[in-house]
Amino acid sequence: MIHVPTAPWAHTAFDLAAWSSGAAVGYAVYRWRLSSELRRVAGLTGPGYFIALAVGAALGAWAAGSLNTLRQGTPALSHSIVGALVGAIVAVELYKALRGVKGSTGGVFVGSFATGAMIGRWGCFFAGLPDRTYGIPTTLPWGVDLGDGVSRHPVQIYESLAMAVFLAIYLVGLAYRAPWAMRRGFYVLCIWYGAQRFAWEFLKPYPTLAGPFNVFHLLCAGLVVYGVGYYLRDVADEHAAAAGPQGRALPVPRPDHQPL
Repeated sequence: MIHVPTAPWAHTAFDLAAWSSGAAVGYAVYRWRLSSELRRVAGLTGPGYFIALAVGAALGAWAAGSLNTLRQGTPALSHSIVGALVGAIVAVELYKALRGVKGSTGGVFVGSFATGAMIGRWGCFFAGLPDRTYGIPTTLPWGVDLGDGVSRHPVQIYESLAMAVFLAIYLVGLAYRAPWAMRRGFYVLCIWYGAQRFAWEFLKPYPTLAGPFNVFHLLCAGLVVYGVGYYLRDVADEHAAAAGPQGRALPVPRPDHQPL
């Protein structure tokens, strides 16, 4: 068992690091590969898009987090990153439907979100038991003691490492201008984040909501379904556009697959 020093202020410190690092990575990726994508999104959506995103994320974060913690032994208000992601998606998709906007518009946020989740989870980890994100007891050699003498799964580190792997693969995809990264990166993010978080939720002592599943299981399952469905729809739309109005294949510019 590994003894971990914890402090409530660690959450704030790592949150600030997550926000600043996420912004830095997002800006670097924008300048490197996605400047045209951001211009496309801004031209299609207008400023209301970003307002809808912010409001949806805030409402989703507090609604999902509080739905979980208010059902625990010591009820309290809380917020959740997966709730923020789901809330932002719902608000943005509604906004896009009203404006008649089609296609993915979230690609410019992929690097920022992955970086923020990767770093921010360490704040949850070092904040200790009061953060309420700790894992269930384990006998594995890497179990951690967060102050109560119980060896627990370091679920926050599991998630951080999973997002680090995603970020590395995503950056390689951008380097080769792979269509899944350049055009459908946000959908892949939803699939990856939802799937890995769904798995870790079995290692947390949260109250269940439906059978063995807690509220975050359901939200993560929804993210995977959303990501897969919209990914496949975007591929179909791309193929239809390439075929042209008479179904004849039209020349499609091939991306440069050489990394820079």
